[in-house]
Amino acid sequence: MKKAKIYYARMDEFYRKEEKYIQLQKFEHIGNVDWQVIKPNKKYIWLTNGLEDEFDNFIPIGNKETKTKKGEAIDCIFQIFSTGVHSSRDAWVYNFDFNQLSINIQQTIDDYNEQVIKWKQKNNQSVKIDDFIIYDDAQISWSSTLKKHLNRGTLNKYDPEKIRDSLYRPFCNQFVYFDEILNDRRGQFSLIFPTPETEAENRIICLPGIGNRQAFGSFISRFMISMDFAFEKAQCFPFYTYDEDGTNRRENITDWALKQFRTHYQDETITKWDIFHYTYAVLHHPQYRDRYAANLKRELPRIPFTPEFCPFVEAGKRLTEIHIHYEKQPEYRLKHLENKDLPIDWRVEKMRLSKDKTQLKYNDFLTLTNIPLEVFEYRLGNRSALEWVIDQYQVSIDQRSGITNNGVALRMIRTDSMMNNISYG
Repeated sequence: MKKAKIYYARMDEFYRKEEKYIQLQKFEHIGNVDWQVIKPNKKYIWLTNGLEDEFDNFIPIGNKETKTKKGEAIDCIFQIFSTGVHSSRDAWVYNFDFNQLSINIQQTIDDYNEQVIKWKQKNNQSVKIDDFIIYDDAQISWSSTLKKHLNRGTLNKYDPEKIRDSLYRPFCNQFVYFDEILNDRRGQFSLIFPTPETEAENRIICLPGIGNRQAFGSFISRFMISMDFAFEKAQCFPFYTYDEDGTNRRENITDWALKQFRTHYQDETITKWDIFHYTYAVLHHPQYRDRYAANLKRELPRIPFTPEFCPFVEAGKRLTEIHIHYEKQPEYRLKHLENKDLPIDWRVEKMRLSKDKTQLKYNDFLTLTNIPLEVFEYRLGNRSALEWVIDQYQVSIDQRSGITNNGVALRMIRTDSMMNNISYG
């Protein structure tokens, strides 16, 4: 059989629709197109511009395909990894206010259980669920997974112990109702942070999923994160895993990876925590991100052996400390401009940056000035650390459900302290 050939042509990515039409009319026939013959690489990738071949020689950070007969991962650094929590109803299951979240959850559980009971009583298989349920976003947000629970007749029960801490967005903690029915997909977090006690010792490295369209980034957390944390389809790599009751703690760095690092660096004192911090530092290195930008969009990171191991370990430890305890870092002093014509007022509904980004309007009474532009160089997803704080810590009302989430009334932020080391990364 004759091997097929792949012919490829592209237009300027900044062409408008009309410009593309004009160009196609000029061609008149496919024979007039300046085709390029391309050969897929060994991974069957057609468009390989920017891909660096040596990337394939590095150690995969995780691999769901390569397992031993006992189900253990080999040829990678982390045994298991997980997507962030996908709820399909963030307005309902996340909130800054513990009590408000409790009220929201109890209401939606009551509405859901009422539908389950009516569905059981209907007992008519000719009726489709989509024709049966009441679509009212002020009561409940339906998804395909929740409909499956309804179809099975699964009742739910409110449990205050399921309200957990979560890093909903970078530098933004909210409470989450972590529940197998009200969360569409919880990933592996029932094994990563099964109890609040595990948050004191476990850490996860968060990365973009495959196909992320934004610049590559990495962040560390001691809480579960949402799937849309800051990256598309966020992936989480924990140091520890547990049974669902919080017992049987296991290190998630593979023995295979430990052996590889000890052998390469000829150092038997290297620990799995060293590898964890080393990995976090490599993922932040500017040369690594720039050189392998195309590779990092197509697959999960692979970690190289750098000329020196210990400096990366120390850098990773320091980054971990800054990113986990960002609110405890030294304060960056800003100048406070107070409007003397107004009474003292610390309430804020939404903070706003000036056009040149050197000033932050806290409210009509207070403006903070002298913000250094270096603050905006460190970015996670499409925002800097300060911009994430401004975006999240505000009073917001979900248009569909009417639920209010007040990110400022319950937690008076030392806004100027949020622009210290964590902003520079």
